[in-house]
Amino acid sequence: MCQHRPTCPTADAPDHDAARLVSYHPEQGWGLLCNGVIVFEDTGELLPDGRSVPVHLLDRAAA
Repeated sequence: MCQHRPTCPTADAPDHDAARLVSYHPEQGWGLLCNGVIVFEDTGELLPDGRSVPVHLLDRAAA
């Protein structure tokens, strides 16, 4: 799906959320990455195969 050079991480890669944003809908709270992953503003994710990635808790000490 990704046409970028170098290509972005695939949806099943550990760093899949590093792919480029191709569509963003802030009013609905989600965006689509070029690898087919849907990311939500609460940090949850939906993978192209239908699996979900739970909300990532942010480490406040690192922020």
